[in-house]
Amino acid sequence: MRHATKTTRLLAVILAPCFLFGGRLVQAESTRPNIVLIMADDMGFSDIGCYGGEIQTPHLDQLAAGGVRLTQFYNTARCCPTRASLLTGLYPHQAGMGHMNYDGKKPGYEGDLRRDAATIAEVLRLAGYGTYMSGKWHVTRHNQADSSQHNWPRQRGFDRFYGTITGAGSFYDPATLARENTFITPENDEHYQPETYYYTDAITDNAISFVRDHLQADAANPFFLYVSYTAAHWPMHALPEDIAKYHGVYDSGYSAARTARLKRVRDMGLVDPAWSLSPQAGNWNAMPHKQWESRCMEVYAAMVDRMDRDIGQLVTFLREQDQLEDTLIFYLQDNGGCAEGVGRKSNAEKIADVEFEPLGRDGLQTKVIPVQTRDGRPVRMGPEAQPGSEDTYIAYGRGWANVSNTPFREYKHWVHEGGISTPLIIHWPARIALSQRNELFREPAHLIDIMTTCLDAVGAEFPTEIDGATIQPPEGVSLLPALQGGSLNRSQPIYWEHEGNRAIRDGKWKLVAKGPSGAWQLHDMEADRTELQDLAADHPGEVDRLAGLWEDWARRARVLPWIWDPPYARVGGE
Repeated sequence: MRHATKTTRLLAVILAPCFLFGGRLVQAESTRPNIVLIMADDMGFSDIGCYGGEIQTPHLDQLAAGGVRLTQFYNTARCCPTRASLLTGLYPHQAGMGHMNYDGKKPGYEGDLRRDAATIAEVLRLAGYGTYMSGKWHVTRHNQADSSQHNWPRQRGFDRFYGTITGAGSFYDPATLARENTFITPENDEHYQPETYYYTDAITDNAISFVRDHLQADAANPFFLYVSYTAAHWPMHALPEDIAKYHGVYDSGYSAARTARLKRVRDMGLVDPAWSLSPQAGNWNAMPHKQWESRCMEVYAAMVDRMDRDIGQLVTFLREQDQLEDTLIFYLQDNGGCAEGVGRKSNAEKIADVEFEPLGRDGLQTKVIPVQTRDGRPVRMGPEAQPGSEDTYIAYGRGWANVSNTPFREYKHWVHEGGISTPLIIHWPARIALSQRNELFREPAHLIDIMTTCLDAVGAEFPTEIDGATIQPPEGVSLLPALQGGSLNRSQPIYWEHEGNRAIRDGKWKLVAKGPSGAWQLHDMEADRTELQDLAADHPGEVDRLAGLWEDWARRARVLPWIWDPPYARVGGE
């Protein structure tokens, strides 16, 4: 058994084919599935094909056809909190990541993954798993060359790591790129030198390499692989051949794309035809740079397309190694489509006379928004720059984010459905009932459920302590009943808070508010999941009940005291 003490190794021999974990016997190692957790970045509910998108994602569509799709799976509306919640099975504030990766000087906002919040990798490593990560980490504020590494992946349960410690960055020269515990560059990485470096490909290639090494050295034990893509987060960077596939696809503008997606999501049964489409963002006819706007979405689509093909390569590898049948695969996204305007204003005057020294082979790219390329060119922004190449840095903008989130309201940051709704595909051939394949599962679920689902799949209890430290138990429920057509055993509501945006989902009711001082709005999610009809005035008792539950949770889960202005004082409720 991996990472076992002499005592537990002896117990494993005596008790074979069972082993001791968390105080009880669990199944033999040969019956434990591999687990692959795939997460994309800054993508909306309807971007991928099997959730209504026009972007070509045949490999994700194939996983969905052989698996189960959840129609009401939720994230936390932002990258850092989502990653903390996904990794720990806790609400983000409980894991110390109530906002982003900086120290907010309050218990829930430390900007650093807490030690009493165990990661999936730490827990599965105790159960004998090989644990591997490739991609974006983004759950520590210690991300510079001279920083502590106590919260880097290798110190939080992963046997191998390749990726970026912080968040966004160039796809051609990622900021804070690291292998294991050492910062590297695409040029000086001794282990990986492709003909063309592109971060999405690099994440996939290194993930496959880790699994290949595991199967050669430790095939008797299962593996856990966390693949954390940065696609399709800004900047809009994609390879020319991928962009060419989408030339002209978005020339008809925002409304036409939303209308087509709305029809597909309705036809697929993902949304109720009775739900109205959320308001249109942006007037395509008034856009002064239509060709540039179209190009932004073409590049975005190309980024998703490339990620899908890379996921296909990973799945093909697993199939060729006879691992796919008993591998539990999850695919999800960290927040809704992003309306941020990064790089959409021209910087032509600022860079007109600027010259940079090349970074060279060993010069680290430390800036998430770089000012120069590795070879010394200034990074261009705004409508004068066609997005896609490494010397540009541009987001696709609010109008296309509104398309990505069809049919829902709002975006990344907000806890309305557009900010928190993500696809979730679960694929596990050995355990999904034939009758459930390609089916939709409609009960609400959340990131907190992934940890519990993994433990259920492994047949293990959550440890009460790791390395002598008491560990917070996970908050979620197992999603495995969804694979057999059953119902989730959820006894508690689901909660959110991000930047003062608040929500609680209990059955058909959702109470939601914008900002620290926003008034509570009440929505019937069975009749109106696009949140266009506020029923708060009609059901004041329900508002009071849900608001009270939210406040009790917020105090228990370290949401309060929060770091927003004004301080919390029953905001928006009275």
